[in-house]
Amino acid sequence: MRTRIETEEGLDSARVAITEGLKHLSPHLTFRPTQERKSTLIMVTTESHCLRDLLYLQELNEMPIDIAAVVSNHEVLRSLVESHGLTFIHLPIDAMGKEIAEAKVLELVEKEKIELVVLARYMQILSEKFCKVLDGNIINIHHSFLPGFKGAKPYHQAHERGVKIIGATSHFVTPHLDEGPIISQDVAHVTHSASPEDLIAIGRDIERRVLSQAVKLFAQDRIFIVGSRTVVFQ
Repeated sequence: MRTRIETEEGLDSARVAITEGLKHLSPHLTFRPTQERKSTLIMVTTESHCLRDLLYLQELNEMPIDIAAVVSNHEVLRSLVESHGLTFIHLPIDAMGKEIAEAKVLELVEKEKIELVVLARYMQILSEKFCKVLDGNIINIHHSFLPGFKGAKPYHQAHERGVKIIGATSHFVTPHLDEGPIISQDVAHVTHSASPEDLIAIGRDIERRVLSQAVKLFAQDRIFIVGSRTVVFQ
C-alpha cells in the first residue's frame, strides 16, 4: 500500500506514530520525504534519445532523480553527458571483460548510494549475479511491445511479420532476458509501407516516453512488484 501523508509535525513524528500504531501487524514500512530525489545511475551504449529525454526532464525539474553518473561501453555520448555537467564513465566491456566492468559498476553503486539503475538503450546483457544484486532496482527500455519480439533487432522482426502496431516496454531487469515485470508500455500504428528504418524512427519517440514514465513512477515510489507483475499507482 502507498500512502501520502501531510503533517506539520515532521517526518520523524509521523514515522513513530504510524509504526507504533501498526506494530501489532508487523508491517514492513518505508518513509520518504516527497522532495527527496533518488540517486540514479544511467547506462547507455551509443543511442542518445532516451538519455537526452531523461537529462531534459531532470533539468526542467520534472524528473525527481539525481543522476550520479552515466556509464557507457562506448565513448560516443561523452560530450553530451559532460555538457550537462555530469560524470561520464567509459567501461569498454570488450577490452576489460564483463565481470570486471560490472564489478566497477557495483562499486559505483555502493559509493554513490545508487537507488536506481536505468538502462537507456544499454545494449549489453547483464550477468545473473549483477541482476540479483540489484534486483528490483534496474529498469530497462525494450524496443518492442513485450512479450512480443524479444531479443535483438525487434523492429526488423516486426517488419518481417508485417505488424500494424509497434511499441516499447519498460520493465524491471531480471536474469531472464526481456522477461522482467512490466512497468509501462505504449504503441504506434504503422502500415505495410513502413521499412525497418521507418519503424526504428517511429519507435525512438515511444521508447523515450515509456522509459521516462517508468523512471518517474519509480522515483515517486508508485511501483510495487508482485511476483512477475507490477502494481502501478498512476
